[in-house]
Amino acid sequence: MSSTTISVVIPVYNDPEGISRTIDSVLNRTHSTDLGEVIVVDNNSNDATGDVIKEFARDVELVKYACENDVQTSYAARNTGVERATGNYIAFLDADVTVSEGWLTAAIDEMNSAGVHYMGCAVEVVDKSDKPTVFSQYNQHSTFMIEDLIEKHGYTPTVCLFVTKELVSDVGQFDEKLISTGDMEFGNRVKDGGYELHYTDRVTISHPARASFQSLLKRNIRIGRGHCQLQRNHPSRYGNPGVPPRPTGISGDQFDSRMKPLWALIDLSLTIVKGLGYYSELLSPSKVTSDT
Repeated sequence: MSSTTISVVIPVYNDPEGISRTIDSVLNRTHSTDLGEVIVVDNNSNDATGDVIKEFARDVELVKYACENDVQTSYAARNTGVERATGNYIAFLDADVTVSEGWLTAAIDEMNSAGVHYMGCAVEVVDKSDKPTVFSQYNQHSTFMIEDLIEKHGYTPTVCLFVTKELVSDVGQFDEKLISTGDMEFGNRVKDGGYELHYTDRVTISHPARASFQSLLKRNIRIGRGHCQLQRNHPSRYGNPGVPPRPTGISGDQFDSRMKPLWALIDLSLTIVKGLGYYSELLSPSKVTSDT
């Protein structure tokens, strides 16, 4: 690892508690010799988020504060992080995740062993409450099936994505105009460029569950809008706007048999919500909005 330099890039918007938790996790569970820098990009937050990042940057040399105020999307913020990254490896994290002990060493060792430039890892959706809601349980069983996403859809979400700087220099950065699905567009472009998309379960990242129906609604509306933008920006690959991509819910074998009817109803409802998000974007002027 001595010849390896690693930059961790974390975009954030209006989440002071989440970004504090994630930075603490990275600093406390990463061997300092493995880590070159933690670049935290504030995507024009209007709360205390920026102050939290700046405080970390004052106290810890490894933490670097950056901001992306011109374009309000997480992919623009990630691109800002990439432009500032000095490492030959880049690890992307979301602002509300926690990492496991030695995660970065294991990840880079796996990439070196496999000889790959693009890698996703296992993501555990967790709910630490005494009584998880049915929506939280659904979210835990339906989200971040990373290995399936790589095999069937050609990408890994940016919740925890590892790439080489060489790869980004070759295929380009994220499409900053997308409010969602930018991770899919990037991964598909990487695959089209002839790179292997690799998955490992040697590294597990923890992500908090979405415990309310409202949070699931907001996420799926955004995904639906992102699919429309994907077609609008890349019609040669994803088709012309007007007919949304085939919806992908969770497969029946992922349902707990006791919860199957209710989870199926939630899944159907969210598929409809994605459609509503898609057509609301289709009927609105083309514009960039917040990825929140």
